[in-house]
Amino acid sequence: MSSGPLDGIRILDFTQIIAGPLGCMLLSDLGAEVIKVEPLEGEPWRLTSQFMPNESKAYQSLNRGKQSIAMDLTNPTCQEAIHRLVRTCDVVVINARPDVAERLRIDYESLRQERPDLIYMDSTAFGREGPWAHRPGYDIVAQAASGLLMVRGHLDERGYPALSGPTAPADFTTGYAIAWGVCAALFHRQRTGRGQMVETSLLINALTIQTGSFMSLPVVDADRRESFLSDLRESRAAGEPFDQFVRRRRVRETVAGGGIYYRGYLTRDGALAVGCLSPSTREKMNHALGIDGETDTRNTRSVTADLITRVETMMTEKTTDEWMEIFDRNGVPASPVWFVEELQDNPQVIANDYVVELEHDLTGPQKMSASPFKMSDSPPMVQGAAPPLGRDTGKWLLDLGYSADEVEALATAGAIRLGP
Repeated sequence: MSSGPLDGIRILDFTQIIAGPLGCMLLSDLGAEVIKVEPLEGEPWRLTSQFMPNESKAYQSLNRGKQSIAMDLTNPTCQEAIHRLVRTCDVVVINARPDVAERLRIDYESLRQERPDLIYMDSTAFGREGPWAHRPGYDIVAQAASGLLMVRGHLDERGYPALSGPTAPADFTTGYAIAWGVCAALFHRQRTGRGQMVETSLLINALTIQTGSFMSLPVVDADRRESFLSDLRESRAAGEPFDQFVRRRRVRETVAGGGIYYRGYLTRDGALAVGCLSPSTREKMNHALGIDGETDTRNTRSVTADLITRVETMMTEKTTDEWMEIFDRNGVPASPVWFVEELQDNPQVIANDYVVELEHDLTGPQKMSASPFKMSDSPPMVQGAAPPLGRDTGKWLLDLGYSADEVEALATAGAIRLGP
């Protein structure tokens, strides 16, 4: 049973992997009815590290609260069924190359003929225009294309460009953009009665989260930017190996204050991190450490190498809990360094209802993070665990007017898959 501000909105989800599924899952949390259309074998994330046939933790973590239809979209009868279903839908979400959508007759121009006020959210790797528009892409490809992969100049032990962490920032930020764009388009339709096509891409979101690194502000950084680009051109012309250039130019933290104020520390029994991004919080940290007056808290370059060494040594002389008591008392932004495996039972997480407990049709109980925000009047509510493959195929075909014999014939012909 749904609740939330999108209760009554029906979404047809053609997405796969991370960005699109996450965006549609967030919309489901807001109360929308989300019908996921999958190929007969299941979308690729189902097949990644399966712990039982057609079920993976990766898939279940990104598709809760949805229904699943499994069909062969190259089959004309299945295409006709999708067009019938679109007439009842408010939103279509897809993350495929434009040529794929057109070939399967699920592109915007085809589907808006069935419902003129349809909202069509189109998520691609690089946008629909330009020389890269035809390319497929996943998070690491978008990171490489956007500069995000090298924003910290991270190389592996052999000098190869490497991800700096296990998450997928371009994918996950695009998921949020998908949900945000759909909500904005629904609001616009409510005011005007008009549907529209909404576009986002991995590339634009990877650029967006780099904020000041991508931004050009000549009055501040014209010389620095031109110096870097000149050095890069000379390096390439001279044939300097990529890893040598990166090591030589090692990208520095764009956030000021890394010396002692914005970083992780080892303590006597673990680790913690501090994040003091304003003069007032840096003053509070100085007071907590007993180093008042030793730095100019408005200019973090005043932190000396000797002071960094002293503070690092100081931190190892107390436990994490002892330091957290001191920092809390002084209003210093800080946290112990936790592992994610510890957090389902963390008192702060529990107190804010940040964990939901669900029951999967096939794999039993599970816990997940809750909807990422709360609303006092129309609260989001997780609608259930991720669906088994094709669980709802038969139900929807019958609802669309196909007879039981027609459904059985489609299944026998291998055009659809009926779930467990």
